[in-house]
Formats: sequence, C-alpha cells, structure tokens
Amino acid sequence: MLKSADNFCRQAVLYFIFIWFGIMVFAPNLLVLLASFLSRDPVWMLRLPLNLQNYRALADTKLLTVILKSLNLAFCTTLFCLLVAYPFTYFIARFAKEYRALFLMLIIVPFWTNSLIRNYALISILGDSGIVNSFLIKCGLISQPLKLLYTNLAVFIGMTYTLLPFMILPLYAVLEKLDRSLLEAAEDLGAGATAAFFRVVVPISAPGIVAGCIMVFLPALTLFYVADILGGEDSAVVGSVIRDQFTVVHNWPVGAAINIALTLFMLLLLHLYYKSGNSVDQEQPIW
Repeated sequence: MLKSADNFCRQAVLYFIFIWFGIMVFAPNLLVLLASFLSRDPVWMLRLPLNLQNYRALADTKLLTVILKSLNLAFCTTLFCLLVAYPFTYFIARFAKEYRALFLMLIIVPFWTNSLIRNYALISILGDSGIVNSFLIKCGLISQPLKLLYTNLAVFIGMTYTLLPFMILPLYAVLEKLDRSLLEAAEDLGAGATAAFFRVVVPISAPGIVAGCIMVFLPALTLFYVADILGGEDSAVVGSVIRDQFTVVHNWPVGAAINIALTLFMLLLLHLYYKSGNSVDQEQPIW
C-alpha cells in the first residue's frame, strides 16, 4: 500500500511538472511562433492571413548590424567573465571548506538585490563625477573626466558585473570536486605545475567552462535593460530590438519572428553543448 501511495505521489509530481512546463514554457512559445506568421494590424496588433514576410526583417541591414554588435558584446563579456572567474574559482576551490563558503557568500549576497538597482549604482561609479573619474583626477592622471558612461564600454562593464556569478558557480561546481591525486600523479610523471594545470585541470573542468559560457553568452544577447541604463544610442542589443517592436513600433509579428530566430539560435547552442558532451563520453561526432 505504501508502494502504491509512493508511486501515485511520484506520478502526480511528474504530471504537475509536465502541466507547469506546458502552461509556462511551451504554450507561450507556441503563441509567439504563431504570431510570427500572422500579419500586422494597427488596432488588434495581429490578424490573418498567415505569411512569411515577417522573417524577411531578419535580412534588414540595421538589424544585422545590431545582431553582429550583440554577438560581439556577448562574446567579449563571456571571454572576460571566463578569464576573471576561472583563476578566482580555482583558488577558492583549493581553500578549506569554511573559507569556500565565505567567499561564495561574498559573491552571491550582493546579487540578492535587484539587478536594475545594481546597474543604476554603476552610474555613480562611471559618471563624470563618479568614483572612477574622481579618483583619476585626484591622482593627477587626467585633467578632464573620461567619457565612461553611456558608452559600449559601460554596457560591457554592466554585462560583466551582472553575469559574472553565472560563470563562477558552474566552474566552482566542477573544480570543487577535482581529485588532487591527479595533479600529484602528473607531477610524478614529470609534468610541471603549468603543464599539469593545462593538461589535467582544464580538460576536467571543460563541462563547467562550457556551461558557464552558455549561461553568460545567451543572456548577454538579450539583457536590454543594461544597454538602456548604461549605453548610448549605438548600444542596442537584440533584446532591445525585440522590445521596441512590441512596445514602440507595435509590430508584433516582426518582433515575434526575431524572437523565434533568437530562440532557435539558443537551442542550436544548447544542442551543440549536449551533443559535444555525449561525443566526449561516447567518442561520437557532434553531428
């Protein structure tokens, strides 16, 4: 009887999960997919007939320019987060457990506050009278404030500040479990510290590197509020274009088409990630 009750509870939980995903994930995406094939209506926003004209907007020169800028920003943000997070996480993982918890708390606690508030706080740091310019002027390094705010550099800093924990946590999950005996074995075989790091630690931590890169790269394409707060006119990202199509231009079908294209691109990256992981385990080609 207890077994049957346990099975019933498990099935109920599974059904609840499927229903939740259906309502919260699949249904909205299906509606967006349908909207991408509809026509624009000045009153009701959407109307028949179905057509493929909305996807032609993906070939627009201005949109392609924004996409390329977004990809460049996302790549630079991901690379910088990796270069900062990896050594930081590696040294944290080597500390005693009580110190690891302290460092992780120092990383996580500031991010309990709203990310909008944290990005607005960067204005007081990067502004003409902000902390950075005030410090440089007092040190005599510059005579006039540097133009840091409302630039692509400010957006890059905001993206990095917002997404850095998403790189640290996957890396920590992998590096924390690193078997130190592997490094000792590499040293016994004549490998130096640098060689052991790149030939033992880095390959073992590859799943964390890939997971962290995906968790940083994908949001960096769509975090339009960071570009709105810290960027200038030329700092729009793909998310900004989608937002404008829905709220400013009121061209919902085109906005939906761009969103579907971006979703497919993200799914492609996730597919390559999972297939590459399987190919490493099973020695199969990615495709």
